[in-house]
This record gives sequence, C-alpha cells and structure tokens, in this order.
Amino acid sequence: MHFSHIPLAVMTDSYKITHPSIYPEAQRMIAYGEMRQAYDKDPTDNRMVAYGIRYIIENYVAKKWTLQDVDQAKEFFKTHNAGFTPFPFPEDLFKKIVNEHDGYFPLKIEALPEGTAIHAHVPVYQITAEGEISRLVTYLETLLTMIWYPMTVATLSRRARDLIQDAYNKSVDVDGFWSLESRLHDFGFRGCASVEQSVIGGTAHLLNFTGSDTMSAAFYAQFQLNGGKPVGNSIPASEHSVMTAFRTEKEAMEAMIGEFGKGVFACVMDSYDYQKALDTVLPEVASFKLEKGGFLVLRPDSGDIVESVLMGLRAAEKVFGADVNKKGFKLIRGCGVIQGDGVSYKSLGQILDAVLAAGYSAQNCAFGMGGGLLQKLNRDTMSFATKLSHIVYFDGTKRDVMKHPKTDSDKISLPGVLDVIRNEQGIPMVYPRAENYVPHKDNLLQVVYDHGKVPLSATSTTLPIFASPNHINGSAVNEPKILSSSESLHAWPKFDELKSRVQTEWEALPKVFDPISQELKDKIKHVLATGPF
Repeated sequence: MHFSHIPLAVMTDSYKITHPSIYPEAQRMIAYGEMRQAYDKDPTDNRMVAYGIRYIIENYVAKKWTLQDVDQAKEFFKTHNAGFTPFPFPEDLFKKIVNEHDGYFPLKIEALPEGTAIHAHVPVYQITAEGEISRLVTYLETLLTMIWYPMTVATLSRRARDLIQDAYNKSVDVDGFWSLESRLHDFGFRGCASVEQSVIGGTAHLLNFTGSDTMSAAFYAQFQLNGGKPVGNSIPASEHSVMTAFRTEKEAMEAMIGEFGKGVFACVMDSYDYQKALDTVLPEVASFKLEKGGFLVLRPDSGDIVESVLMGLRAAEKVFGADVNKKGFKLIRGCGVIQGDGVSYKSLGQILDAVLAAGYSAQNCAFGMGGGLLQKLNRDTMSFATKLSHIVYFDGTKRDVMKHPKTDSDKISLPGVLDVIRNEQGIPMVYPRAENYVPHKDNLLQVVYDHGKVPLSATSTTLPIFASPNHINGSAVNEPKILSSSESLHAWPKFDELKSRVQTEWEALPKVFDPISQELKDKIKHVLATGPF
C-alpha cells in the first residue's frame, strides 16, 4: 500500500484523535509552529531558512476527504485502543468535513514565504480554526511539524555554504567564484528512508548549491518548481564496482578518460591502495588525460578525511603542476579533489582549514555530503514545535495561551495571535496581532491554505510530455482550489526566486538576534503575571 492510500484522518498522532472531545468549547483557536533554537544549539549563529510548507500543503493538507476515508478510519479505530478495543474518534466532525465543507479541512493556515531567512522563535506558520472545528486546531500538527526536515537541511546546507564561501574569500580569485555553486554536492539519496525524503531534503539543499546526485530532487525542483529550468547538476564519475571490474586501476582510469576525458569527471582512487594509486597509477594516465584536455577530480573514500584530501592535492600538483593565484594560493592545473566520505559541518571546516594552511586554494576542493546532509539530523536539531497560542471561549472570553515549563525554559511558547514584521533593518520580528485579528499590512505570514483553497501553482513545466494524467480536456480533476479572495491571492514563486531570496536575506541578517519585539515581551510578562503559572 502506498502512503497516498492511507486516509488523511489517520495521518496524525494517536493521542490527537482524542483531543477534540477534551478541548473546551470555543469560538476560535489559534496555534503556531516555530524553531526554538539555533542549528545544533550554536550560540554564534541562530539564523535559519524557512522552507517546505508548500510540499506539505499540496500533498497532504489540501487533499479532499471522502466518506470512504472516514469509513476506513472508522474501521481502523475499532481496534486501535489498548487491548485492541475501540478507540474514541470524532466521527461527527470528520463527516462534517465531507458533507458540509466539500471534503476540505475547514481551517486557515498562514506561513512565511518559502526561502525566508529568519532567526529562532519566528513563527513559520499559524493555524486558525473556528466554531466546532476549533477542536481540530492542532489536528494537523503532525503533518505540519514535518517542515522541520526541509528547514533543517536548508539551514545546514546554507551554513556549509558560509564555511566554503569564507574559504573562497580568503583563497580564491574573483574569476574563480563561479565554482562556488557546485562545491557541496548532495550524496544522500541512497541513505534516505524513502524517495519522498530524498525529494524533500534534496530540494532543500538545492536552495544553496547546484551540485546534486539526488536526481529525484533535481528533477522535481526543475519540472515541478522551476518551470523546467535546470536547478541541479552532476558530473560523470566512477564507483568502486566500476574500478574493480577492470583488471587494473590503470585500465579503469583509462576507460574513464577515454569516455569522459574531454569534460569534468571523477575517479574514486582507494579501491586497493590510495597512496599507490596516487603515486603510480595517476602518473601513468597523466599523458592520456592531458591529451583529452578535460578536468579530473580525484575521490578518496576512506582513511583520515583531512589527510586523504591533502594527499590527493599533493599528488595532483606533482603530476599536473599548479599556479599561484592573486591571493597567493596554489591552483592545480586541470585536476582537483572531492571528499565525499564522512563529511559533516564540523569536518568540512576542518578540511578547509587544512587545505588553506597547506597553501592550496579552496577552489581545488569539492565536497560530497550524504548522511551528514540528509540523515544525521532530527526534529531536535533545531527544536521545532507547534503550540496553541490563543483561544476565544464559547462565551466570547479571549485568552492568550503559552507554555512555560519551569523545568526547561528552552521549551516556552509564545502567547497570542502573531504577526511577523520586518524592522527598520529588514530583520523579521514577532509582534502581537491587533485585537481585531486583522494582520498588520506588512505582515510576512501569507495565507497558504484556506478551507481547501491554496496559492496558484504556476511553477511546473508546460512541456506536453509532462502533462498530468489528472487533466482531462485541459481541466483539472479533483485538484485543490486556488485562493481567490483579494487579500490572500498570490502564487507560489519559482525555485530560482526562492534561491535568490535565501541568498539575499541570509547574508543581510545578523548571525545572532532576538526577534521577539518589546510589545510581545510585554504581553509575555502580562500572561505570566495573570496566568496559572
């Protein structure tokens, strides 16, 4: 069974099914989601990239419910309680979604524009539910909270770009900066738990670099998010199975050079003896490589991750020679090294420091990050959470809500309905929304879902070969409705626009900043002074 066949009614945590019968009666409830801390609790940089809400909205939240979905969920809940007994669930509310709301979850979600650079504690999205549906305000938390993954990958990738760019600023001439775009390559596809994970995480990485071997993400970003314009690319490269299929490594390298030697290509060098391959095999194929005129990338895949890069650089310089650039660093002629083994944010910095200390330009090196990019992170890496923040009780009484555990001050939440507004320096800050619930005119939070309506999607390719089978005679079949109200009408931007936004906004933000406005701090003090704390 594919996950798309699972009813949306059960795409949440079990305990959330019981909450509609527990929540107090209310006219309105509002909740929001935020990253509560910097990447890996880094005290020197609490910037992050907001990205990933569109995928969740289009593929899950905006899907139409049917009575069959409710019936399937009912069958499941018959035995979901302890002892395989009946589990309580809001069947009446679920049926009303189908019968009275055209099958679309009847609430509103606002979110930051994709690619917005922010600091920790800035709301990424805000949920508003009204009437009896108020009791379902946090029902979608499980799905929406999954935005932690693309946000964390995008933030890690951007921080890695900062490390590489800093090394470029020190050691690469201006005319060599074109190569920065491909310096961190996504090697994470095979380590993903699913193809969907590779698309979500791999696309987040492509906000910052063009290098990727995760073709699922590059394809999706190009044809679904960027109108068919290329987003990611790679180069021909050998693997150990290819190298060991030949009788000798020399034959394997000659085959690679013969096939791909006029362009950029990579050879893995440690199938048997990395040092011997550098000292013996590389000189033996050098003339053939020079005859072809292309660019050879040497790839170590074992041993000390720093020393193996330096070994490759020294061997390449010895065989092909190097020139000293204007900044006084050596740039090897027609050859470089890519390290794709054990690369993490920490080791990336260590390798770059060692390369520059040895007198080599950072332009000589590229990096492949697999597990370190797409797998070795989790929701706690930046502590994402969704919390209730405001309630209007059935009798009309309003109350701002916040979590404030004495045992962990890092887990406090923000009270009230929230706006995100840029200050005079252009930094997104968090403010209380007006008492009449009307957003500030400069509020960054945009409506991305409103009772089944979603932003216009005009980012996919128009090539006939990509025409969807769900379109019959030019009409969409069972697709979410686009937003039509004048105050919320907008369209998803193309991926290139998101990349530009990330680049511009990230570099403009201070590395460390408290985005909570004084007005919101005053509200927090009031809630703490008058609430049940």
